Amino acid sequence: MRLREDVSVVDTDYGKVLLDGRTGEYWELNPTGGLVVTALLDGTPAENVAGLLCAEFDVAQDRARADVTALLTALRDAGLVRA
Repeated sequence: MRLREDVSVVDTDYGKVLLDGRTGEYWELNPTGGLVVTALLDGTPAENVAGLLCAEFDVAQDRARADVTALLTALRDAGLVRA
């Protein structure tokens, strides 16, 4: 996954913020969302990110997979990612 060139990522005390430079809108991500985005940007396949969530947080595999899919879909629907 790659963000559009005009989307910035900022680490916060709570997670991450994505800023859409085209619209001025921002997305605040909690720690789990931040982990998902970081892993995807680092090239981890989406199907492997759920395992990272399970290792880091107390979450079931099915729930982790659903959360990764939902966040990736939301980022794509918002036009923040290129691939």
